[in-house]
Amino acid sequence: MNQQIQVALPLWLDRPDAEALDIAQTVRDVGLSTLWIGEMATFDGFALATAIGLRTPGLRLKVGPLPISVRNPVSIALGASSVASLTGSAVDVALGASSPPIVAGWHGRDWRHSAARMGETIECLRPILAGDRSNFEGNFVRSKGFRLRHPLPDTRIAVGAFGPKMCGVAARLADEIVLNLVSPQRVREVRCQIDADAAAAGRTPPQLTVWLPIALSPGRAAIQQVSSQLAVYLAPPGYGEMFCELGFADLVARARTGQRRSELAATIPVELIAQVCAIGNAEQITARLQEYLDAGADTVAVSPATAEDPGGRAALSGVSAYQPIPSKKEIAI
Repeated sequence: MNQQIQVALPLWLDRPDAEALDIAQTVRDVGLSTLWIGEMATFDGFALATAIGLRTPGLRLKVGPLPISVRNPVSIALGASSVASLTGSAVDVALGASSPPIVAGWHGRDWRHSAARMGETIECLRPILAGDRSNFEGNFVRSKGFRLRHPLPDTRIAVGAFGPKMCGVAARLADEIVLNLVSPQRVREVRCQIDADAAAAGRTPPQLTVWLPIALSPGRAAIQQVSSQLAVYLAPPGYGEMFCELGFADLVARARTGQRRSELAATIPVELIAQVCAIGNAEQITARLQEYLDAGADTVAVSPATAEDPGGRAALSGVSAYQPIPSKKEIAI
């Protein structure tokens, strides 16, 4: 089984919410082993993970990234333990800062001090997952006296990271770092940083995973689907700066001044999609996967476009058969 290729549930804005269950079924059918389950404006992440675990047993479920200003360590541990207990699935968690519109706007919480809050969240969460009674007092995170009835000592903690501060926290404390919508060059930069930060902390570097939208032989509907999703990420901190570096500062400026998502999506060029996604025929997609692995990613989690490929079946069938070429570092080992 190919462990370097996983799947990140896309949760497309233009598709029925329940398509998430069809994609999960496809993941299992084609023989892939791990499914990332994020959280947007459709399902609660843990609720969806439970539904998937009951319908498609045998998958490893990675829930998140969950916004750390919205969910505290106890709620994260309780959610993960609930999914594992109810489904029998192996469950990992991913944490992230999210964005000001979601954290401050939707939930009325403080988005600031994300890196410091992330460090405290991991330090508080890990003993709880292991079955210890909580006893943590930080500047932003506090918990005392809680103990899981069903501990998860093998659960891994991933961090969705962008800036150097968050990457540094993840390198010192997390088991995995996940990057979403990035170029191979950005992967190289993060790989160098986390290796250096982990070495300075005297620990093995965390695994590096990239979430990568893929569209197999896309027509107009698939391109429109991907463009619509990309438009959501033009304005948030971190994403916007990266798109500026890639040469699309005008799009970011328009997004940050409040232009409608549909209008932005209509003007996103294919050149932008090509820099942070994998589109084309099967050979082009697998070559793109290899680029990310060669740049330093340990794993690529693909998100299939489904506008012209129901359940992502054709795209996922293709990538499930892909055998990555060992990098020079792996060959040397």
